[in-house]
Amino acid sequence: MSHPQSYEILLVPSFAEDATTEDAERDTAESDAAEPDDVEPGGAIRAAVVSATGETGASGYPRYSGEGIVADIDTETHTVEALLVDGAELSYGLSARIRERDAEAGTDADR
Repeated sequence: MSHPQSYEILLVPSFAEDATTEDAERDTAESDAAEPDDVEPGGAIRAAVVSATGETGASGYPRYSGEGIVADIDTETHTVEALLVDGAELSYGLSARIRERDAEAGTDADR
């Protein structure tokens, strides 16, 4: 099975995530086009592109690393299972979102 070679990880404050989820739930009632995983522009306080290391992390998922971030990502569900930011665990009040990077087109696909 082939795994994506890189992702963009967005670190967002939990209040931005909560607002986005609430907005998406409200919008879903109005339109089926709403995406609950969208991050508002300016919502991320840090972003980094991580690339596959070829290793499996302690969580059992493929490990990605780059720009001070190390993450174990479940490539089937696009869930960050483990995360270190500058060698430390993610601070309370922050959560991680990912965007799959399309290597051929050089663009991002939101997740």
